[in-house]
Amino acid sequence: MEYKTIIEPFRIHTVQAIDLPDAETREVALVRSGYNIFGLHANEVIIDLLTDSGTGAMSSEQWAGMMRGDETYAGSRSFFRFEDTVKDITGFHHVIPTHQGRAAEKILFSVAVNEGDVVPNNTHFDTTRANVEYQGAEARDILTPGGLDPATVLPFKGNMDLDRLRSTLDEADGRVPLVMITVTNNSGGGQPVSMANLRDARVICDEYQVPLILDACRFAENAWFIKIREDGYAEKTPREIAREMFSYAHGATMSAKKDGLSNIGGFLALNDTEMAQSARNMLILTEGFPTYGGLAGYDLEAIAVGLNEVLDEDYLRYRIRSTAYLAETVSAGGMPIVQPPGGHAVYLDAAGLLPHIPAHEYPAQSLVVELYRAGGVRGVEIGTVMFGRRDPDGGPDEPAAMELVRLAIPRRTYTQSHIDYVAEVVIDVANRAKDLRGFRIVEQAPWLRHFTARFEPL
Repeated sequence: MEYKTIIEPFRIHTVQAIDLPDAETREVALVRSGYNIFGLHANEVIIDLLTDSGTGAMSSEQWAGMMRGDETYAGSRSFFRFEDTVKDITGFHHVIPTHQGRAAEKILFSVAVNEGDVVPNNTHFDTTRANVEYQGAEARDILTPGGLDPATVLPFKGNMDLDRLRSTLDEADGRVPLVMITVTNNSGGGQPVSMANLRDARVICDEYQVPLILDACRFAENAWFIKIREDGYAEKTPREIAREMFSYAHGATMSAKKDGLSNIGGFLALNDTEMAQSARNMLILTEGFPTYGGLAGYDLEAIAVGLNEVLDEDYLRYRIRSTAYLAETVSAGGMPIVQPPGGHAVYLDAAGLLPHIPAHEYPAQSLVVELYRAGGVRGVEIGTVMFGRRDPDGGPDEPAAMELVRLAIPRRTYTQSHIDYVAEVVIDVANRAKDLRGFRIVEQAPWLRHFTARFEPL
């Protein structure tokens, strides 16, 4: 018999205290931080769903691996264990460690992308877009039809629009150095990409002689969605599915802080020897020697173990189902969300909840602030603050495609009672939606402004 209760496929070995700041403390923290949740201190947050990047709990096997860490500067044993693991899972020939995913992006785009180029993606995330645009290139999102409608239910809502990929390659002839596909599609609601879409994208890329690169931060979660949703994969293991996913790409960037189950780290993996050599030269300049790449030996060990653990079927079943549990609970309570639920996070539809707040008054930022004010729950705005185009003449921002609040669930960190508490807070805010008001930006940086901007309520 199958029971309803979602049990964690692990036991708690070590605990860390959660601070419980009261409403007055939270209000003081909001004012001090300029109503930017990135400026909050850890002891001012009760449940932290800001990101699932590097915030998860490591296993006893990972901690044991860290004790084996070899800190030799060049030729560390830990690097070769890490390299063997990445090669076994991905099949790529060259593995270049970095301190996190954005470093891999920076190196890749520095050696492959020039001013005036166009880089297509199903949807670029914030650092990916910023690194492309820093090179003077265009980061072009070409998501499948329906992917920008929160209410539309599709099994693979993260797919790339292949017709638009072909038209982009025709239009920007000779100016597309690479095509990227993000799995799962973070900015689009944590939605998966089908194996068929990856396979067909590779065929098109080969036709135009353009490499296909995966942003593989959540490759294992994507593999699980393929297993449970795509015909022909139900009997395959997540490892087998992942290996096929990577086989359609020429390389990958990855933040190991996601599906590497590590607190830090990442890599750039490539098949092209010439490009890999250029990347290693840039690595030495910016990160470190090619056998440590900005990481300690014990970090390399933790990632090597984590990349294997993340492909465990019991873990993935729990991970995807527990995220869906939160989504189903808050949706039933009146909060509009991106449907169907993604893998690593629940995405609240701020535009649907707050139609009285226009995009230039940042409805998703309003919702983020109220979730923290109401219950100490920290999420993150994925809307016009993060992705809106600024008017050079000082007018209102060009709105983002969607106004979302992401509640990213750290791996192996919170129990079901924590998630039930989050659901209560979200539903309470949904019931008071008409009382929420917008914000204006009073201070912002030229790049990735959402990290440091300061706001004031309207």
